Amino acid sequence: MSIAENLEQIKNTLPETVSLVAVSKTKSVAEIMQAYEAGHKVFGENKIQEMTSKWEVMPKDIEWHMIGHVQTNKVKYMAEFVSLIHAVDSMKLIKEINKQASKYNRTIDCLLQIKIAEEESKFGMTEEDALALLSSEEIKALENVKIVGLMGMATFTNDESQLAREFNRLKEFYDKHSEAQKFTTLSMGMSGDYMLAITYGSNMIRVGSSIFGARNYS
Repeated sequence: MSIAENLEQIKNTLPETVSLVAVSKTKSVAEIMQAYEAGHKVFGENKIQEMTSKWEVMPKDIEWHMIGHVQTNKVKYMAEFVSLIHAVDSMKLIKEINKQASKYNRTIDCLLQIKIAEEESKFGMTEEDALALLSSEEIKALENVKIVGLMGMATFTNDESQLAREFNRLKEFYDKHSEAQKFTTLSMGMSGDYMLAITYGSNMIRVGSSIFGARNYS
């Protein structure tokens, strides 16, 4: 099946309340343009330089999401155009995003990454750290960054009961604080588990291989 057909098939399974981020990391501009020409305009990358080089040559109505772990010293490369940063996990990073966004007179939307996986390798904040950050005076003083919700990456496993536990934990935390924090976005679920994530309240999913096929790291 073509990229356009894959996209259509996935979109047909999604509730209207769920937005799809097409994960285009390692994919060529030509491949991403196939998705764009099929009407899709939201793409996720996990390396800032790769995303920037694509942004420079691709249509400017594309919404670029940074979905990977962000190094503070690279924020400046994407501050001019990035729409949403998914994996924000420290006050230091938020301050840098605010500083770089201010240079372009922009406000950059961000999601706090909460650690829900039982694996050691996943980044993210504890719920306690996230609450402390959200209620701090420091964050209230930042005018060029906006925390619009939460993101979580579940354990890489086929155990649906474990995935359900992890998704449910993040959804409960989101529900508890979304009104006070004015959250709008709960980003969880990828190619292998997004249908389950949606049943647990995700309204943004990150799907790559089911759209573009296997990754090309050559």
